[in-house]
Amino acid sequence: MLGDKADTMTGPKETEPVVETPLKASVYGRIKKWLPLAVLLLLMIAAFSQGLHQQLTLSNLIMQRQDLVGFVQQNFVLASLVYLVAYVVCVALSFPGASLLTIAGGFLFGWIAGGFVTVIGATLGACAVFIVARSSFGEVLTRRAGPFLSRLAEGFRREGFSYLLFLRLTPVFPFWLVNIAPAIFQMRLPTYALATFIGIIPGTFAFAFIGSGLDSVIEAQEAASPGCAAAGTCQVDVSALVTPQLLAAFFALGIASLIPVVLKKVRAR
Repeated sequence: MLGDKADTMTGPKETEPVVETPLKASVYGRIKKWLPLAVLLLLMIAAFSQGLHQQLTLSNLIMQRQDLVGFVQQNFVLASLVYLVAYVVCVALSFPGASLLTIAGGFLFGWIAGGFVTVIGATLGACAVFIVARSSFGEVLTRRAGPFLSRLAEGFRREGFSYLLFLRLTPVFPFWLVNIAPAIFQMRLPTYALATFIGIIPGTFAFAFIGSGLDSVIEAQEAASPGCAAAGTCQVDVSALVTPQLLAAFFALGIASLIPVVLKKVRAR
C-alpha cells in the first residue's frame, strides 16, 4: 500500500493545456491578417524599384523573338509552365501591360494554347490578390462601410457572379481594381474564381489571336526597314489592332451578363 501510494505521489503529472492569453491571440491574429499583404507590398516595391515592369514591352518581345521561339519549340511544356508562373506573378504584383503579355502568349504558343494558359494564369493571379485583400482589409472596410456601401455590398454578394462577369467582360475597369473590389464586399472565392475565369476568356483569346498574327506584321516591318527587329525599332502599333468593333463586342457581352439580374428585379416587382 505504501508503495502504491508512493508511486501515485511521484508518478507523472498530467500536462495542463496551454491557454493563450487574449493579448497573444490578438497579436497572432493581426500577424496572420496583415502578413500576406505586407509580403505582397514588399514584393511589389522590390519589383517596381528594379524596373522589372519596364521589361514588358513590345520592343523587347520583337528583339528576343528568335530566342524565345527557339526555346518554346524545344521545350514547349517547360516554356508553358514558365509563362504561366510569370503571368501569375505579374497579375499578383499588379504589373501594367497584361494585354501585352497576353499578346506574347499568343505569339509564342499560338492563340489556342497561349489563350488557355493565359486564362489559367490570370485567374490564379487574380485569386491570389483577392485572398490577400479579403483577409487583410476587406472585413475592416465592410464593418466600417456606410449605408450606401453596405447596400452595394449586399447586392454584390447576392448577384456577385453577374456583376463581376460584367466588370471582367467590359474593358473599362483596370484589372487590378476589379481584383480588389469584390474582396471589399466579401464575395465568396469560388464565385469570384468562376466569374473571373469565364469573364476573361473573350478578351484573352482576342488578344492571343492578335499575338498569333504578330509575326507577319514584324516581317512586313522588316521588309520595309531591314534590321528593325534586331534593333527593336519596328513600328508596331498594338492599339491599332484593337478595333472599335472588338471593343463593342466586349461591351455587348458585358451588358448581356447583366440580363439575369435585370430579369430577377423585374419579376420581383
